[in-house]
Amino acid sequence: MSLNQTLTVKPGAVALMALMAATRFHHFGTPFALPDASLAVFFFAGLWLGGRYLFALLLAEAGLIDYLAITKLGVSDFCVSKAYVFLIGSYGAMWLGGKWCRQFAVLSVATAAQRLAVLVAATSIAFLFSNGSFYWLSGRYPNGSFAQYFERVAMYYPPYLTSTLIYGVVIFALVSAVKALLAAKATHEAI
Repeated sequence: MSLNQTLTVKPGAVALMALMAATRFHHFGTPFALPDASLAVFFFAGLWLGGRYLFALLLAEAGLIDYLAITKLGVSDFCVSKAYVFLIGSYGAMWLGGKWCRQFAVLSVATAAQRLAVLVAATSIAFLFSNGSFYWLSGRYPNGSFAQYFERVAMYYPPYLTSTLIYGVVIFALVSAVKALLAAKATHEAI
């Protein structure tokens, strides 16, 4: 693969980057803003696009958005600590989950269920990286205990998983619908 092919702008990558830029400012969403779509973005980038350069670019975008949100837009820096680096593992889990789903190439109910199961597993692993590292390494909970940690898991895991699953299902459905329409159009034009 040549350098020009590596640096080619891909509309799917631009769309995923735009989605992250539009949603990353609010992790759980507000009445006026959608929740963060970063996990789904990394999953679908791994599934459909791949490439370590795109992974690095998405990491850089996430860091830049966080920096701008905190320094220019007044977003709290509470979640930024020495555990922040573990987000690489979180996003890596999503990316690798997406890449693993490439084997389910034929669209069917069974492959959709398999992709959904992988999305749940990858999101759960990502949660363990981000939430676990934050709780145990951030210094925000100096007297932390497993009981308190499990209370935090019960509080934060459901919205973390739910928002990612909603994005995953909606994005996959939209892309599948567009692909089906394009295939039908191509078939109709061939006739």
